Amino acid sequence: MSALYETTARRLREAYSGAAVAPLREVLAPTDADGAYAVQTINTRFWEAQGRRIVGRKAGLTAKAVQAQLGVDQPDFGVLFDDMRVADGGVLNPARTIQPKAEAEIAFILGADLPDPETSVAQAAAAVASVHAAIEIVDSRIADWKITFADTVADNGSSAFFVLADAGRGLAGLDLEGAAMEMTVNGAVASTGVGAAALGNPLNAAAWLARTLAARGEPLKAGDILLAGALGPMVALTTGDQVVATIGGLGEVRFTYGEG
Repeated sequence: MSALYETTARRLREAYSGAAVAPLREVLAPTDADGAYAVQTINTRFWEAQGRRIVGRKAGLTAKAVQAQLGVDQPDFGVLFDDMRVADGGVLNPARTIQPKAEAEIAFILGADLPDPETSVAQAAAAVASVHAAIEIVDSRIADWKITFADTVADNGSSAFFVLADAGRGLAGLDLEGAAMEMTVNGAVASTGVGAAALGNPLNAAAWLARTLAARGEPLKAGDILLAGALGPMVALTTGDQVVATIGGLGEVRFTYGEG
């Protein structure tokens, strides 16, 4: 299968130029996690060799409704590279995307390594240096977003870009589970949600990521950025959109999709 995985990984890389590919059904069964992560890893190593630097991970499929939609009972993850970060208040060039959507999230920056495959939520919380409002811009190299679990995993968790609020907070005193989220596009409310949408609490997603990556021999490290999963529905982007996400206790984060 390795040659097939290599070919599939190359197809996904080439799709970044803007020509989305058909779903990967002929190579990956819809719930083939092992095969999908094998393809993801091939591209991660390729991009590292090209000089891209890993700065963290994203958790995806953290909402039970989305898991049910894709026929799985687990989240997934993708890799965050340094060149995926958009400055808070910055502009994302639409030419760098294919069929992007924005979703508001809670993000963590770690202050300590998390090497234990049995990492608890308390251990994950103790490792958090700061908590930030964030927006993830997801995208799919699969045509028309016709994805299965395996498609999105192979495609680096349907990742594209992320915006992290400059201002972070310490974990103490924050109600992450109950944190209300509102995301506006051009001043109109486009998505609402709550912290509990991410596996019941974003810290649950952080602990899941820590356990999963430690078991794979790729443990989370101090300084890593973790995106803990969408707090509400994702919203398709149109050139010129000004997107602002406000999260209770954390403040706001914003970017413009297109001309500033």
